[in-house]
Amino acid sequence: MFTEPDITVYLKERLQTRFMGRNVHYRESMTSTMDVARELAIEGTPEGTAVIAGTQVSGRGRLGRTWFTPLGSLAVSVILRPQLHDMNLLPAVSSLAVFNMLKKYGIPAAIKWPNDVLINGKKVCGILIESRVEARQLLFSVIGIGINVELDTSKFPEIAEIATSISSHLPDKVTVAEVALNLLTEFEALYLKIVKPASIRQAWLNNMETIGRRVRVNTPGGIEVGIAETVNMKGNLVLRRDDGSQLEVIAGDVTLLKS
Repeated sequence: MFTEPDITVYLKERLQTRFMGRNVHYRESMTSTMDVARELAIEGTPEGTAVIAGTQVSGRGRLGRTWFTPLGSLAVSVILRPQLHDMNLLPAVSSLAVFNMLKKYGIPAAIKWPNDVLINGKKVCGILIESRVEARQLLFSVIGIGINVELDTSKFPEIAEIATSISSHLPDKVTVAEVALNLLTEFEALYLKIVKPASIRQAWLNNMETIGRRVRVNTPGGIEVGIAETVNMKGNLVLRRDDGSQLEVIAGDVTLLKS
């Protein structure tokens, strides 16, 4: 397991980004990287600052869920300060960064709306985004990314059937620090292209397994079933119900159905 000097030195010696991950806060254990990153963002820490934890005591996922973070997982939160009109692109940028990283390892992956990343239908990465907006101005966004790296999911019955890890798909050992390095590199490359929203959105749609499929969506208003037609410019899923009506889904859990 990496200690604080190890992982910070590892990234400092190898990162060639302009700003992403240049400032790293690492602890072997913390409540949540999201909580720590949010406090740092409020204090005015530089954009691109990354908060990394060996384990999290109170990791959070989407829709108020707990995010499981045992040893062998990468838990990182990155502080960004994009323009308000670019905020809707953050799910695309962050999930594509993970997708592109896995592609460079030779691992075929897919994105499930809004920002889960899957390998062979099993979840390898979850992403949580929290932003603070005041007076129509985006003060900061914190992007939390949890990736199963060296995790043996078979040892955890509660997730064994639905989760996988990077190491399960590679012949050689991969470390959490190496994945953090590659993720931050891919993340910055995409984030710098945020001024070209059409290309980012198209890449996101091209690699999203949800589009064109029959799905069940668990929304705050209830269960909806239909064809996932597209994701609009706001980042919301456009669902065509069986009766022909259209629904814009802002938040929800998607399950693929057999046609």
